[in-house]
Formats: sequence, C-alpha cells, structure tokens
Amino acid sequence: MITRRDVLLLALGAVSGAAAGAAPLHIVTAHLPPLVMGPGDDGQPGALRELVDALCRRLGLAPDLEFMPWRRALYVAATTPNTAIFPLTRLPEREPRYRWLAPLYEENYIFMAQKGSDFDVHRPEGMTGRRIALLRGAAQSSILRELGFERLVEASSIDEVHRFLLAGMADAAFGERAIIHRSLEMRGEEKHFDLGRPVRSTTAWLAGSRDIGEADAARWRAAMAELVADGTQKRIFRQYGLA
Repeated sequence: MITRRDVLLLALGAVSGAAAGAAPLHIVTAHLPPLVMGPGDDGQPGALRELVDALCRRLGLAPDLEFMPWRRALYVAATTPNTAIFPLTRLPEREPRYRWLAPLYEENYIFMAQKGSDFDVHRPEGMTGRRIALLRGAAQSSILRELGFERLVEASSIDEVHRFLLAGMADAAFGERAIIHRSLEMRGEEKHFDLGRPVRSTTAWLAGSRDIGEADAARWRAAMAELVADGTQKRIFRQYGLA
C-alpha cells in the first residue's frame, strides 16, 4: 500500500532528478592556440572553441567552460559525470573511456627543431634515438612510440615545450602543425626553426564522459553535420587561417 510519505518521497525524487538533468554540461579544455585560446588572451577565443560554442547553441545548451592542464582535463572528462573535453584525438586506447560526441578538426602532426641542429625534421625516421618534447598527456606520445621514439620529454604547456627546446633539454618537438605555427608566430621566431611535413593525421573530437548516452551523442554528431553543411565550420576555420 502506498502511503502519503511514499508519494512525497517519489515527488522529491522526481524534482531531484529533474534538477540533476538540468545541470549544465561541464566542458574542460586547455590553452592550445589557435585552436583554443585561454581566458587571459585578448581577441579571438580560438577556432575550436568557437566551433564548440556554435554546436552548443545549435543544441540549445549553455555549458560552463573550464581551462586546466591537459593531463588533468583528460582525467576529469573520463571520471566526472556530464563532462566533455576538446580537442581530443581519437585513439584505440581512449575508445572505451569517453563518449565520442562530434568530430571537429583534422590534425596534422609535425616535427620542429632549431635551425642548425642535427635533428633532420625531413627524415625523422633516422632520428628515433633523440629526445622529443611534447605536451604531457597528449596523443603525441602514442604516435611517437608507434614511430619508434622512446625518449619523450613531457611538458605541462606549449610554452614549456618551447622552453625545453631553447634550453637544450630536447632535440626536437612534436605537435599539431597549426599549434606549432601559432606558437612560433606569437614569439616572432619562425625563422629560427625548421618544420617538417606532416607524419601523421588524425581527427580531433569533442568527447564526453561515458554517462552521456549514445542518443545524445547522435544529436551532437547531427548538429556537427549541420554546421559543416551550412558552412559555419568553414567560416570559423577561415578566420583562423585553417580553411
């Protein structure tokens, strides 16, 4: 027999569930110009940040965005309910840890070394014994190991990757082409470095915690397809020299 107390508890549970369901999506990311610009930067927010904002508007969402070191962002997105992360490279070992919501951008990974060094960015297959700087927790570590590199020098930020190179703590850096170009451009140091051709291309995604259902993921992908079809993605990328 259902009592008035049971009805009250059921009602409170329904209200609590509705409130939980209404909680805003939490999105984590890191400072990765020109793809994502941090809160301390003046001007544009970054190509992928604009694209994710457009996706959220298309779905009627108003998420909160938090910047943090990339390795922590990976952990938070994998362990915290109703949380998303971008730009996340889709790798086999990451497949079961995240819900893959929408493909955002084609990444191209290259080597960078100081001019005059004996690291040949055009023939990296002969450089596998050298020290390579990269962002801690990033997909580059898996890619580099596949290419035969084992001496990896992990940095907490793009700025630290650059400092490791200048200080001689690494022989070369490995990263996404647009991010490397922007890093050098911001420092006015393009002429001091050699850049190789892309050695691997992957796709950067907006991914989420596993509690996000596949039906919701399908809605994200459908919204992304609309942004591609109506030219929004291309317009945003063109503003950042990525189209």
